[in-house]
Amino acid sequence: MSMFSFRRADALQPMLLVGLAVAALCAGAARSAETTSPATTNAPMATTSSATPASLPAGSRHIDGRHAGGARWAIDVPATFNGTLLLYARGYGSGPMEQPPETAPRGMRDELLRRGYALGASNYTGREWAVQEAPGDQIEVLDAFTAQVGKPARAIAWGSSMGGLVTVAMAERHADRLAGALPMCGSVGGSVSMLNNALDGAFVFRTLVATDPAIRVVQLDDDRANGRRVQVALDAAWKSPQGRARTLLAAAVAQLPTWTDPAAPKPAAKDFTAQAEQLRRAFAMGVFVPRTDQERRAGGITSWNTGVDYGVQLRRSGLMPLVRHFYREAGLDLDADLRQLADAPRIAADPAAVAYFRANYVPTGNLRIPMLTLQAVGDGVTIPAIHGGLQAIVDAAGHRRELAQLWVEAAGHCIFTPAEMLAALKTLEQRIDSGRWTIAPKDVAPRATDSVGTPAGGTRFTRFTPPAMLRACGARAGSCPGEPPAAVAPATPPGKSP
Repeated sequence: MSMFSFRRADALQPMLLVGLAVAALCAGAARSAETTSPATTNAPMATTSSATPASLPAGSRHIDGRHAGGARWAIDVPATFNGTLLLYARGYGSGPMEQPPETAPRGMRDELLRRGYALGASNYTGREWAVQEAPGDQIEVLDAFTAQVGKPARAIAWGSSMGGLVTVAMAERHADRLAGALPMCGSVGGSVSMLNNALDGAFVFRTLVATDPAIRVVQLDDDRANGRRVQVALDAAWKSPQGRARTLLAAAVAQLPTWTDPAAPKPAAKDFTAQAEQLRRAFAMGVFVPRTDQERRAGGITSWNTGVDYGVQLRRSGLMPLVRHFYREAGLDLDADLRQLADAPRIAADPAAVAYFRANYVPTGNLRIPMLTLQAVGDGVTIPAIHGGLQAIVDAAGHRRELAQLWVEAAGHCIFTPAEMLAALKTLEQRIDSGRWTIAPKDVAPRATDSVGTPAGGTRFTRFTPPAMLRACGARAGSCPGEPPAAVAPATPPGKSP
């Protein structure tokens, strides 16, 4: 599994083989990209102007600027505004902050502008795992909209992948500014449990399969190089029955789904060969996740497996029959391998690093606005179990009525069609307006069609119950089994200016 949230456009790049101090506010006069500027206001950011993109629908306006930290933000205003501003949070990325952000997921900007939605987004004042900076940056875009255009009737936060977790943080921290939240394909169950789930798969693979000391599980200094080494080891292991069996054990404890490739049909329930191939395709990206920036920000090791019983984890994974099948085929003793794992030296986390990742971000579950998640059943990057983790946290906090989850019968990461995303947005708005969730697939799918028409792609909504997260972490510090004693997180990530 992978916690990490990647930009959709980067999903097939080589790096993906590896898988709250808010930015300083700068009061100043806002300048719009329109020929006539509104009255000067104290917008909490330094701004600049740009020409309206020619590709926008007729009558739409474009406004952009820079945060005080230099990152770009952008706003698109439709010809006829329906009163709703959508604040889009992008996924994990290391590109220059100077690039203008996309104000909506791919294929959605013009569809939404034609329907009267205003759009806003930030490129974040921090790179890579920017969960510390992003929620405040997004709220600054809301402030800029209010200064430049006027106060919207309502604002909805939404985001993809890591941006899904940013959206959760925004919903919990800024419920007074938002009407609802729509995290999509997101690492919504929290960064600590996701890192631990990934660690388990990587630890099993490193212990039983890839004994090359150059392959690192933690304390990475180059995610790309580590990813290349993992891929070489995986390719070599898959050539032998023994290597396949042990790799599949690692995939099982990491809770990878058995359908992960959007180009492949969903394997039958007893087709272990097809399921194994799906697990292989997602393994490097879903298990050996990026850690270099994460550990630098946190100031140490963020994950641990002290006290973890991998026999118990395998039984709870639901993939015991598949793993036993391939162990028998390879002539291996599964119990002997589990004993070897039990005897292997464990990895301990740094308490302050765990505290940093709790702050950036593990949900509290204290939802005060409606939140709807959208997820594919076959996502090998942000695995379905992550959504089970969010549900458990929200239930424990007593806010079950505020959370609902939509599932798409598809494989791949952030592969939703425009029709599916619009239907999800309309479902959230229906809940905001009525106070009741209506999320049966037969009710959701028709919402993709309105007076403007139906966006591309069709809908594939389905009923699905996510599994429980094997390494679930609750909202309270110390609630994860084996969690180190609580420590104060660094207020500013090491290597970053305050």
